[in-house]
Amino acid sequence: MDKFYTMKIAGLERSLPICPLNEKVSIAGFVMFSDVELTVACAEELIKKCPEHDIIITAESKGIPLAYEMARQLGNRYIVARKMTKLYMQSPIHVDVKSITTEKMQTLYLDSGEAEFLRGKRVLIIDDVISTGESLNALETLVNAAGGNIVGKAAVLAEGDAADRKDIIFLEKLPLFFA
Repeated sequence: MDKFYTMKIAGLERSLPICPLNEKVSIAGFVMFSDVELTVACAEELIKKCPEHDIIITAESKGIPLAYEMARQLGNRYIVARKMTKLYMQSPIHVDVKSITTEKMQTLYLDSGEAEFLRGKRVLIIDDVISTGESLNALETLVNAAGGNIVGKAAVLAEGDAADRKDIIFLEKLPLFFA
């Protein structure tokens, strides 16, 4: 098996490292951090495909550059569901999540003020990659608990079976690699 998977994303070619999940399955590692050109291009393309919304939410941390850039281009606000509570958080709401790229269970937190801001708003959930959908489910739970109205769920890439989902918006399919 090659050590890299090359693909076109938002008109740009990138080589993604192949990373083993276990003895049978590997994934192509997609990280937008520090790739400003790719982040800007993906934001532009996703904006074209996404419904109208009032606010964007993403989970800490890999979706942050994309959520920021989409919000910047649109002049909207974005919120980050944090992986740990911070001193400034007042009465945070939380939900547990286990994603494919994380070894253990994590918790996502949303400050009560941010939760209140979501109430009644049209919310777009953004992530870099949707694979198992666990991170997406956690964000949906947080938005629903806050009283937000989810109008769309989008990512740059849909990995494996996620590409068959009809309830998500994405730019490209990302295959899984089997030994």
